[in-house]
Amino acid sequence: MRALRYQINPHFLFNTLNSIAGLIEEGAATQAERMVLSLSTFLRTTLALDPFHDVPLADEIALQKEYLGIERERFSDRMTFSITMDPNVAEALVPSLILQPLIENAIKHGVGMTRGRVEISLTARREKDRLCVTIENDMPRNEAEITKPSGVGVGLRNVADRLRARFQGNCIMRSGPVGNDRFKVSLELPWRTA
Repeated sequence: MRALRYQINPHFLFNTLNSIAGLIEEGAATQAERMVLSLSTFLRTTLALDPFHDVPLADEIALQKEYLGIERERFSDRMTFSITMDPNVAEALVPSLILQPLIENAIKHGVGMTRGRVEISLTARREKDRLCVTIENDMPRNEAEITKPSGVGVGLRNVADRLRARFQGNCIMRSGPVGNDRFKVSLELPWRTA
């Protein structure tokens, strides 16, 4: 479980540091400073989390907002992010950093592979005794635009393995294209609160 949890993409860190260096070279000190502070907060929080403990969904989403703040500095002209969350799901428990690879994939395979603007959306709701979380992103509109990056499927497999280990089969994860221009990952987890 710990090994799966710590497979955060090192390319994210290297890309962020390169982006910060580029901003400094361009004289955009304010943007570089924001990026460094966001990266620091994100890394401090992720390293302090215990991979065996669950966290409230609101905390998990707050951490992902830090991550998205970093990526927004890199892709501000091409990326939008929206969250639609029923108020009663904020305290639902989820494995720490379970959304990280999914958001990272949405950026890598959506924003990173598309020339135009990409929308990433996260929705969370309760359905009876289940917490349902969905992440969707735009993807390239035709095959000519697609250049498959290395490591395709590792993030999704990591999340599936963590969920299987944590919930012993009492969860569902689905992923795949929705129509011709969207990709969707859906999680159904047992409803639990602190």
